[in-house]
Amino acid sequence: MNGAGPAGSIRNWAGSHTYRAARFVEARSVAEVQREVEAATKVRVLGTRHSFNDLCDTDGTLLSTTGFPDPVVVDPHARTVTVRGGQRYAVVARAVHEAGLALPNMGSLPHISTAGAVATGTHGSGTANQALGAAVASLVLVGPDGALRTVRRGEPDHLGSVVALGALGVVVEVELDLVAPYDLRQELHLDLRWDDLLADPVGVLGLGFSTSVFTRWSGDLVGEVLVKARVPDPGRDLDRAAGLMGEAVAAGAGSPLLGLGDSMTLRGTDGPWIERLPHFRHDREPSQGDEIQSEWFVPLEQAGPALAALRGLGEELDPLLHASELRTVAADDLWLSPAQGRDSLALHFTWRNRPAEVAAAVERVESALAPFAPRPHWGKVFGPGFTAATAYERAEDFRALRRRVDPDGAFVNEFVQRVGLA
Repeated sequence: MNGAGPAGSIRNWAGSHTYRAARFVEARSVAEVQREVEAATKVRVLGTRHSFNDLCDTDGTLLSTTGFPDPVVVDPHARTVTVRGGQRYAVVARAVHEAGLALPNMGSLPHISTAGAVATGTHGSGTANQALGAAVASLVLVGPDGALRTVRRGEPDHLGSVVALGALGVVVEVELDLVAPYDLRQELHLDLRWDDLLADPVGVLGLGFSTSVFTRWSGDLVGEVLVKARVPDPGRDLDRAAGLMGEAVAAGAGSPLLGLGDSMTLRGTDGPWIERLPHFRHDREPSQGDEIQSEWFVPLEQAGPALAALRGLGEELDPLLHASELRTVAADDLWLSPAQGRDSLALHFTWRNRPAEVAAAVERVESALAPFAPRPHWGKVFGPGFTAATAYERAEDFRALRRRVDPDGAFVNEFVQRVGLA
């Protein structure tokens, strides 16, 4: 079988997790996925390896779908794009842009796989922008018997099948909604004070089409604020950002928290969404690399108290952090989306790769956020005490769906069991 063998020392993108699978297969076609799944007792899917926990792991067969040669298919009349599940967002975005359309949203880095991103609740930023899974019009999955199953928007299983953690089958095809093309301008500001952010966090995070606040939680100044504004946008005044947090830094200047090299997307000029919506260029290594990541979602209406609670841990958190990123995510109705049913503040932590110290810091962060009903990002590091039943009202519906489509638990692993979704 093409690309089959022991998993060996395969690690995630950051090198912080080593997969333990007995067998690793790099599939090259849907038919190959079907054969592998039908033959396996236990199987999980590995995309672009951007999860930071054991979400994708298994004792059985670890199956990669990132090597499919199939093209990206844009339907300009339906305003949709159909891609293989393992296809990176960068490739999808390029095909969509060349067809004269746009994705409604993207994550901070375009290196991630489409199916993996939507399955874990990955998101971008913006008070009106939903997580990436909200754009999923349909999915094609390989079930435990190797058969293909299509789930379309409007059908009973759709809302439970998008953010599904790989527990319902192998997603081999994703259809995404598209929108008209749009231009953006992004600017970086350095002089936002904590007093101003805590006084009006929703207002600050609501600047522009998409706003990200980067911090290490200590000091009087927050850190850095990246504002992405629609061009033209009569409802957005770039002068307001400058008045609140100082003039934007020079377009070519490095970012102490995000990186001093040339990995960042274009700032300081107007241009197409594809070149400015993600934080990082698709042809450069994103973020820090040697890191651990965590993220929690709390109701946006409780942003002020939640930020104040973590601000009190600033001196403890600072030495362990590359940076934290604060973003907003609009509510959706996907059963296991971290933004399900509530507009959310997403609190992201890019930790230094010190596992024991990070585990202790995660415990402190979760304790501080406990009054605000936090939901962790499924693909990042969070405490062992979290269970879906306490955070998601549709958790039992998801369990019933999982039992129906995979009664023998071929796609269940320790992670799915630990969070109470088996």
